[in-house]
Amino acid sequence: MKTIKSNCDEEGGKLMPLINLSNCGGKEDCVPACPYDVLEMQTISPEDRLNLNFKGKLKTFFKPKKAYVTDPDLCHACGICVQVCPERAIKLVRNKN
Repeated sequence: MKTIKSNCDEEGGKLMPLINLSNCGGKEDCVPACPYDVLEMQTISPEDRLNLNFKGKLKTFFKPKKAYVTDPDLCHACGICVQVCPERAIKLVRNKN
């Protein structure tokens, strides 16, 4: 079993998950792992589908749901979502808000 290390920011909102939808396989590991309910699975939007690379289009054909960020200001930068994603589709980036 994978050891999950958490180093959450007490304030939150400084960093947020950025999801590479071409890499996201829709396995949903990140959604229940997030202690702040920042992520949810949604059917990929037509706009996002246009931006997928070939690998992403192929994955989406089989699994049309992808992880999306619901409220980036809730993110406490614990990095658990990054650690549990088997596709390495998530990274933390500075929140522009």
